[in-house]
Amino acid sequence: MRIKLEKLVDDLVSIITPAYNAEKYIKDTITSVINQTYTKWEMVIVDDASSDNTNIIIKEYRQKDKRIKLITLLKNQGVANARNTAIQNAKGRYIAFLDADDVWEKEKLEKQINFMKQNDVYFSYHDYKLLDLSTNKEKIISVPKQLDYNNLLKGNRTGSCLTVCLDRKMIKDIYFPKAKHEDYICWLNILKQYSIVALGLNKTLGTYKVGKKSISSNKLQSAIWNWNVYRKSQNLSVLKSIYYMYFYVINGIRKYT
Repeated sequence: MRIKLEKLVDDLVSIITPAYNAEKYIKDTITSVINQTYTKWEMVIVDDASSDNTNIIIKEYRQKDKRIKLITLLKNQGVANARNTAIQNAKGRYIAFLDADDVWEKEKLEKQINFMKQNDVYFSYHDYKLLDLSTNKEKIISVPKQLDYNNLLKGNRTGSCLTVCLDRKMIKDIYFPKAKHEDYICWLNILKQYSIVALGLNKTLGTYKVGKKSISSNKLQSAIWNWNVYRKSQNLSVLKSIYYMYFYVINGIRKYT
């Protein structure tokens, strides 16, 4: 989504949070933002027509902290639309992402923004904890020190959305397509369009929560979605798609074992 640069607030981080029936985890998510040592932020939460108490909980936090913004959709339209809606309403130069069931460490924004300024980088990501909710086991996922478009095709090694921060001084168009692996497609399109390299910060600054279903029974489905990213979104040939799928499988095995 493109926004006029003169309207962006310098040093302000806009946190993009889509929420749908997230009453179980949304309190921890919002609290992890409120506790940030970096205080120049706004949290733009889009409630995607939740049928539980998600909206009520968000309003309670909004009353206590005016940096929390709530947009309520009357019809469920999916996570891509929710993120795009939040981005359209974001005022910050920096865009960070935090889904409604994930959490950040309190120094996340401070360390990541400093990292971006010190290294003059417009796209950054960082290490994170992978928490299996079915076993309550954690694993630290270390990210590569840098990723260009071709390297990112080998798998979404930025991790979950919760690690990514973008600088709209350079990256003016941020759009999530209505497709599976929409975040992966978004990152690929950004690196390709702007011909930039994303840099990884090797500090564990967030926790990504997954259930048993997410990391086991959905592996085949996820592979199919990834194939579609190559063929339909990035328009790669069959041979190139097979080449990159090999790395996708290898990286997936390393991540979940």
